[in-house]
Amino acid sequence: MSTQPVIAAVDGSDDSLVALDWAFETALLRGAPLRVVHVQQYATWAGPEIVPPGQPESEHDPVLDEARRYLAGRVERPTLEYSALAGAAGTVLPELGSTARLLVLGSRGRGGFASLLLGSSGMITARDAGCPVVVVPKPGREVEDAALPIEPGPRVVVGLQVDSPDDATLGFAFAEAARRGARVQAVAAYAWPLHLWSAVAAEVMSPLADQDAVEAETRTLAEGLLAAHRERHPDVRAETYVVPGDAAGHLVAASRDASLVVVGRHRRRLLAPARMMGSVAQAVLLHAAAPVAVVPPAPAEE
Repeated sequence: MSTQPVIAAVDGSDDSLVALDWAFETALLRGAPLRVVHVQQYATWAGPEIVPPGQPESEHDPVLDEARRYLAGRVERPTLEYSALAGAAGTVLPELGSTARLLVLGSRGRGGFASLLLGSSGMITARDAGCPVVVVPKPGREVEDAALPIEPGPRVVVGLQVDSPDDATLGFAFAEAARRGARVQAVAAYAWPLHLWSAVAAEVMSPLADQDAVEAETRTLAEGLLAAHRERHPDVRAETYVVPGDAAGHLVAASRDASLVVVGRHRRRLLAPARMMGSVAQAVLLHAAAPVAVVPPAPAEE
C-alpha cells in the first residue's frame, strides 16, 4: 500500500460529500490510505497572533463526525484517517499537496456565492498544490453535446497541447485509465481559422494556410506524443481526436459521462515564475460535467 494518502477536503457541504465518495473509491483503486481533512477557517483579516494556538481536535469536529457517519458501514474500505486543521483553506490545502498522491475537492463549498461553479479556495488549490488536484462537480451539470464521437463505456479525456506537451499530464491520464479499465480520449485542438496581425498593413490578415495540412501536422505530433504511453500501457486503448477551434469547449463537451477529464497546469517560466492555471484548465474546471484532474508539470520542468 502506498504511504502517501489520497486527501479529501470536506467542509460539511453536499459538494464535499460528493468529492468524498470519489476520493474513497479512488483510494481503493490506488491501494492508498484516505485522509479526510477539514480546514477550520478563520477570517481573512485575522492575523496569526489571534488564531487559537495548537491544532483543533479531530475527535470533536462536527464536520469530521459527519464524514465518519457518511462512510460508516462500507465493507471494503481503505485505511482512514481524519484530521482537523486551522487556517485559511487557500493556504492550508495547497500545502497538503506535498504529502499527498492526490488531493480531492468539491466544486463549491459553504463559502462564497451560490452562483459560483468553483470556489476561490478550489481554484487556488488546483493552481498551487504540488500534487494532482481533482475537483468533483455536483451531479447533473449540463454541457453542450460533443462534436466528437463518444462510444459507451468508461473514458478518461485528456487535453493534449502539441505545441507545449506535458508528459506528466499524459502519464497521469493513462495511469488512471489503466486503473479504471477505461480508454483514453486525447483531444488535440488547433486554432482555426488562423489570423495574424500585420504591422505593415495595420490589420488582421488570414495567412495562406491549408486547414487539411494544419490538421495533419497536429495529428502527426499528437500521435508521436502518445506513442510512448501506448507502449507503457498496452492494455489501454487510446483514441486521438484532432479538432479545430476552442480547446476548452471541446473538452467540456467531451466531459459528459466521462470518468475523468485531465488537464495540465502551466510550467513556470523565467519571466513568469508564479504558478499559473492557464485559461483552458480554468474553463474546464468551471464548466466540465465530470471530475477534473489538474496535473502539475514534472518537477524537472518546474
